Amino acid sequence: MTYDIDSLNEEQKKALYVTDGAILVTAGAGSGKTRLLTHRIAYLIKEKGVSPFNILAITFTNKAANEMRERVAGMVQGAENVWISTFHSMCAKILRLNIHNLDSSYDNNFTIYSDSDTDKVIKQIQVEMDRTDDDKFKKNLAFHISNYKNNFNDLNAYKKENEFDRNIDEIIPAIIRYEEILRENNAVDFDDLLILTDRLFERCPEVLQHYADRFHYILVDEFQDTNKIQFDLVKKLASVHKNLFVVGDEDQCIYSWRGANFENIYHFKDNFENVQVFKLERNYRSTKNILNTANLLIKNNKSRYFKNLWTEKDDGNEVVRRELNDEQEEADYVSRTIYSLVNNNGYSYKDFAILLRLNALTLPFEERLLAYNIPHKIFGGFKFYERAEIKNVLSYLRLFVNPKDEQAFLRVINFPKRGIGDSAIASLRKVAINNKKSLLETCLNIENLTAERSLINKFSGFARIYKDLLSSYELEPLDEFTNEVIEKFGIKLAYQGKNEEDIDKLMNIDSLLASIQSFVQKNPSSGLSEYLESVSLVSDIDSFDESNNVTVATVHAVKGLEFKVVFVVGLEEKIFPISRAIGSDADMEEERRLMYVAITRAEENLFLTNCRTRFIYGKRDYMIPSRFLGELGYTNVKAKTSYFTERHETPSYSHDINAFKTTASQSTTFTKAKVDTSIYKVGQMVLHTKFGIGTIQSITADGKCADIAFNGIGTKTLLLEIAPLKIIK
Repeated sequence: MTYDIDSLNEEQKKALYVTDGAILVTAGAGSGKTRLLTHRIAYLIKEKGVSPFNILAITFTNKAANEMRERVAGMVQGAENVWISTFHSMCAKILRLNIHNLDSSYDNNFTIYSDSDTDKVIKQIQVEMDRTDDDKFKKNLAFHISNYKNNFNDLNAYKKENEFDRNIDEIIPAIIRYEEILRENNAVDFDDLLILTDRLFERCPEVLQHYADRFHYILVDEFQDTNKIQFDLVKKLASVHKNLFVVGDEDQCIYSWRGANFENIYHFKDNFENVQVFKLERNYRSTKNILNTANLLIKNNKSRYFKNLWTEKDDGNEVVRRELNDEQEEADYVSRTIYSLVNNNGYSYKDFAILLRLNALTLPFEERLLAYNIPHKIFGGFKFYERAEIKNVLSYLRLFVNPKDEQAFLRVINFPKRGIGDSAIASLRKVAINNKKSLLETCLNIENLTAERSLINKFSGFARIYKDLLSSYELEPLDEFTNEVIEKFGIKLAYQGKNEEDIDKLMNIDSLLASIQSFVQKNPSSGLSEYLESVSLVSDIDSFDESNNVTVATVHAVKGLEFKVVFVVGLEEKIFPISRAIGSDADMEEERRLMYVAITRAEENLFLTNCRTRFIYGKRDYMIPSRFLGELGYTNVKAKTSYFTERHETPSYSHDINAFKTTASQSTTFTKAKVDTSIYKVGQMVLHTKFGIGTIQSITADGKCADIAFNGIGTKTLLLEIAPLKIIK
């Protein structure tokens, strides 16, 4: 992107030209906020003579930070000196340089523990407390640890606040033990990155002064997603120069469950003097019909600044609504529509997104997309860096940066297999405790410590290889060192079964090596510690695959992305909105914001679907259409209903997508009287007018639904009263 102020609209220019003081920009979806932010950075440098070194820009994802860096680099020289970062990356960098000032038990090589790492720490605490089989206690403990760390500084106050929790007397010592284990491991979790930085600024004012003096101008993107601690950090960093520019949209605050507080936008005026507010309402992404639908929905929320998105684009295609009989038919309708649009209208598979409220709804879509041979990815599902083979390699690398990292040591000490079981590790732990050393330090020095010969023999091989690699760690480039670690520890040899699963794992390890090579090329002065930090802070959206696949994802996972064609599916009460939001005005407003985010991902075509019945939570239920469909009032929404094959519509599309229309191509119409479902028995063969011959596998207790296995198609759950079935004698 080139620097071109004339490319900004009038509202963007107004916000751009006011450089000093506190500024709040409420920016609607697709309103060009990234363009404004990047032009503002360039404007400060180019027109106002501000040093890039004195500018801080904070975003919420690495993807957004990278995009911002690239855009600014295309506009001005010296852009590499602007500090553009996520909150967590910024805090990690500050802590790397200063954590010893806060807590001497840490050093700057601390490990950032992932959710799976902290889960193992909690399991360790359960073992120590003899609560290993209590899953409810585990979940309760995980909640209390995060809740305490984010909202309290005093355990006594926290205990008083939660005195009615029957487990609180066990929870408090467990919280203490959790923090103790992390310090012993020279490790921090995601919450700690923010909390410890905030605490560092409180207890070491000279550190805060250093950064507050440096940053003359601070910009914050996605301000509606900030939590209390993030807002406190921003206020502290802006305390000297007081030039703060925040951009947010309270209508897109969908992360309250992880602490985000859109009221930070409302309280912004209370925290800074002479705040100037600007609105960005012009949308550059979606057609008028899509925006009208979004505006119609979100106006039902009371907690918001009034905004009405508009566009200079054409009306575009009408928003399409379909009511299907069940989840199988819904998935089939979506898949057929994608197939038709790709083959008849020139769309690519990457232009499509199927958005769901719950991950549990994905399976029927996966099955039907496969049946139509449509390439697709489940986005936000199993993450690359969470794969076992990748975690194994990364755990080996972590041990060279942080020898105190017990979770990494326990993961790799018997991988590949070395005959080291739980009893050997327990014996090693006793030696470690007696000598006040970490497990790795004990392993490396076991021949010089008081230990049985059998124990020494078990660990000496690992210790020898690790020591041999230490010199390589100091001297070799990161990519070469990683290759050597994989080779000398025999990691690839562990996946030589030659089956498909092993081949996939070897390919994933090769992909990891490629990513490390790419990191080295882009960051020639960075080492292993920086690489591991970058990996630990990867979010779902950072790993979004832009190859030619249909995206299947939850709405939460795709915020910040856009697609030419969007299907919002499962629009039923207790699903979208989710059941726990019903009865709470605040929670329902968040669900409505989530629906608004889903709608505004669409550029050209938007489809809204719901089912009459759905198999969910272990049973088939009749479903009530989502209240959000009612709030739309069917303005700009075509309501069409398909009842099994009683009326089976196949969409056909003209080659001019702007003349998009749906017509019913009807082959057979069935008129079916209500039948006595007691005539159906398990084991009977039946003929379905669409699916062909099948065998009844099971029937629900009320006799209303049956699972029927159809030849060449698979098992489908059907409503017996209306399904077009004939018993084969």
